[in-house]
Amino acid sequence: MKQQAQQCRPAKIAAFVNGRLSDVECASFESHLDGCSTCRDLLDSAVASQDEWNEVKSSLDSDGLIPTLTDKEDAGEQDLSFYQKMLTPSDDPRMLGRISSYEICGLLGHGGMGVVFKGLDASLNRYVAIKMLAPHFSASGAARQRFEREAQAAAAVVHEHVMAIHAVSQWQGTPYLVMPFVKGVSLQRRIEEQGPLQLRELLRIGMQVASGLAAAHAQGLIHRDVKPSNIMMEAGVDRVVLADFGLARAVDDIRLTRTDTLVGTPQYMSPEQTNDQPLDFRTDLFSLGSVLYEAATGRPAFQAVTSYGVLRKINDHQPAQIQQRNPDIPDWFVNIVTRLMAKSPDDRYQSAEAVATLLQQCLSYVEQPHLTELPASLRTAKSTSFPLIWRFMMSGILLISVLGVSAFLASDTPEPVAQNSPTAIAAPAAEPQEDPVATKYTSAQEAFAVGAAYYNSRNYKSAREPFEAVLALAKDDKGNEVASLRRIDAAVPTDTGV
Repeated sequence: MKQQAQQCRPAKIAAFVNGRLSDVECASFESHLDGCSTCRDLLDSAVASQDEWNEVKSSLDSDGLIPTLTDKEDAGEQDLSFYQKMLTPSDDPRMLGRISSYEICGLLGHGGMGVVFKGLDASLNRYVAIKMLAPHFSASGAARQRFEREAQAAAAVVHEHVMAIHAVSQWQGTPYLVMPFVKGVSLQRRIEEQGPLQLRELLRIGMQVASGLAAAHAQGLIHRDVKPSNIMMEAGVDRVVLADFGLARAVDDIRLTRTDTLVGTPQYMSPEQTNDQPLDFRTDLFSLGSVLYEAATGRPAFQAVTSYGVLRKINDHQPAQIQQRNPDIPDWFVNIVTRLMAKSPDDRYQSAEAVATLLQQCLSYVEQPHLTELPASLRTAKSTSFPLIWRFMMSGILLISVLGVSAFLASDTPEPVAQNSPTAIAAPAAEPQEDPVATKYTSAQEAFAVGAAYYNSRNYKSAREPFEAVLALAKDDKGNEVASLRRIDAAVPTDTGV
């Protein structure tokens, strides 16, 4: 008991922490710690405060971007043991191993060309993400060069919405890069866990990703692999960062490598990328549109059983309407995504900077609709060439109907004719040729009501026929032409830009 009391002294703990105990005393005290929770608590308090311990615990938590080492259900014990061979042993038994001066805490993820570890930078007392070239590529000189090009390309882009690069080096002949450890989730996981995003989130994420792409494009780089799993959402803040420039290339170096017959993720590729055509910055805008489509609907725009089937759909089909899957999305946002995903690059927005500016304006409008207007280009985007034709057609109806009313008023009270006058018995007039379209409706007012119903439901093609019937019937609808004209004039949209 006396020996126990001698061990449980603050002075003994301080001497142990400061390394003033002999080897024998140190071994004795460590043995004592195994059975004394009081001394363990005192030792913890001597090393760091409770807040500091909580921060360390939070940093080691598995709530990161991708499963960590301790999350064996997700990462898989087989993967952990396999990738552990890439590391050298660590002096700390709690660590998985070492890469250069970094203690490796766990495996964050793997896929494509790289393996990502969570490491501790002891010199700066911070956690980092370390991406190494995957073992099956490390023997390829071309793959190593491409991986180093990734690091150099990403390091050249300094922007708050692009993942920063702290260092680039090699470890035992394998290149690696060091990035910040971002606590949060990827957009892919966010969609899988919670489904479609709200409009504000869609605009905010789209604006920030477009801003990051604009910074990359200003450096002459094309990302080529913009997808939800490469967009990281930081926990606790409304900020996203674009990661993994593994497929970035200089504009004058766009080509497929010998080992890569398919570069990029098929579901988010642009048509020109799937056809191995020359690429420019607008290919990233198509991918951004595909990301926003999935974030708005909870489903990829193009789905098929095989990658080949996906590529065929990207080239030959239009995705299902966003509002069929999420009716809460407004028309103007659908127009933005539709233009981003245009098959021809010439039909898309022409720069990521323009997209970022547009989405920022839309976000201001959504947050403060009484102070900010929707951009003019989106206020007129809902009507294309048909409303222009429809406006001219309505003007023609107005003119014809006015002439018809005037003629009707002028001939409404005919001059009396004598009962026995030869002109009292006139030859029957030739019957006018009936319009097959006009005969479907009893009056211009009825035809207009049908056409207006089609128009309000955005079925512009079906609305043409009843509106043409209005032209044919307006002059004969004697009792209702004035009221019909007033309804027509009131129904003509004022925001068509005509």
